Amino acid sequence: MEFQYREEYVKNSRGVELFTCRWLPNPSSSSSSSPKALVFLCHGYGMECSGFMREIGIRLAQSGYGVFGMDYEGHGRSGGSRCYIKKFENIVNDCDDFFRSVAAEKDLREKGRFLYGESMGGAVSLLLHKKRPSFYNGAVLVAPMCKISEKLKPHPVVVNILTGFEELIPKWKIVPTKDVIDAAFKDPVKREEIRNNKLIYQDKPRLKTALEMLRTSMRLEESLHHVTLPFLVLHGDADTVTDPEISKALYQQAGSNDKTIKLYPGMWHGLTAGETDDNVRIVFADIVSWLDVHSGEGSGIVVEPIEEADHDKLIKSSSSSSSSWTLSGKSNNSKKKKKRQSSNNNGITSSSGHGAGRYLCGFKEPRPLHSAM
Repeated sequence: MEFQYREEYVKNSRGVELFTCRWLPNPSSSSSSSPKALVFLCHGYGMECSGFMREIGIRLAQSGYGVFGMDYEGHGRSGGSRCYIKKFENIVNDCDDFFRSVAAEKDLREKGRFLYGESMGGAVSLLLHKKRPSFYNGAVLVAPMCKISEKLKPHPVVVNILTGFEELIPKWKIVPTKDVIDAAFKDPVKREEIRNNKLIYQDKPRLKTALEMLRTSMRLEESLHHVTLPFLVLHGDADTVTDPEISKALYQQAGSNDKTIKLYPGMWHGLTAGETDDNVRIVFADIVSWLDVHSGEGSGIVVEPIEEADHDKLIKSSSSSSSSWTLSGKSNNSKKKKKRQSSNNNGITSSSGHGAGRYLCGFKEPRPLHSAM
C-alpha cells in the first residue's frame, strides 16, 4: 500500500520553529482523492512524531485517514531547550494552532477530526478537547496520563519543597533513576531501535517539566467528568510504566455517552511500538475499527465549521522552512532535511451512543519520566 508523507517547519506564537509532518492516503490507491477523516497525533513525553510514531501514521494513512503530527517545543526536531516544558499550556496551544490550521485547509474543512494521544499525549488530547469541546469528533487514548495513581501521590511537603526551587533552577535534571525503555517496550529488537532513536530524549527530566506534568495530571484527575467526546482508551494490563487503573478511572468517570475501554492481557506500555508484530496488529485493528465506526456512514458525525478567514489567521505567523514528500517511504524530493541543533482480542467494555518523577503522572512503579512517552 502506498502513502504520501510531508514534513515542514512552522513557527509558534513565541517564535520557536516546530517540526510538523503528515501522512496521507495515496489517491491512486483509493476511490477517493481525500482522506476519510483527520487524525491528529499527540506524542508522549520525550518522544517525537516522524520516527517513533511513523508506523501509526503509515498504518492509518493506508486505512484511508489523513494523519498529522507535530513535535512539541523542545522535543524531537523542534526548537527549544531539550524536553523543557515551561508551561504545559504552551504545548496545548501550539497543538491547537497547528491542528486548527490543518482543519481549515480548503480540502479538509468538512472532514471529521480525531485526536490520538499516547501517555502524556493523552493529557494533551484531553486538554485540547477541554479547550474546544465540540471541535473534535473523538479520541483514541493509549495509556493516557490523566490521573495520579493513589499509591504514588506525592506528599504535599515534597511538592512544596520542589516548587520552592522551581524558578531558581527550572532546567535542573532532577530524577536520577533507571531508563524506562526496558519497562515500556516488550520486544527486544524494537526496544533497541527505540533506544537508538537520537530524537528521543533519554536524559533525566527537568525540575519544572516534572512539576508541570504533576500539576497537569492533578488538574485532569479533578475534571475527568468534564470529558464528553467519544473515546477509545487502550491499555496493556501488564503495563508497569503507567497504571491501567488510570484508564479505568477515565472510563468510569468521563461524562461521555460513547466510550470504550480495551485492556490487553499481558501487554506492556508500548502497545503500538514495543509489542510483537501480532500484538501490534491486534491493537491497530481495534483502532482502525473504532475510527471507521465513528467516521463512516451512519456515524452521525457533525463537523464544527471552520472558516477560510480562520485558516488565514492561523497561518499568518507560520513560516514553512523545510518540506519534502515521500511515497511508500521513498523520497521524491532530494532536498535535505534541515538539521536541528539541540539536538488476544478480549477484555473490552463499551458504552455507546454514536452521536456525537517517579511519583508523577500516574506512573505505577518508581520509574523515570525521561523516556516515558
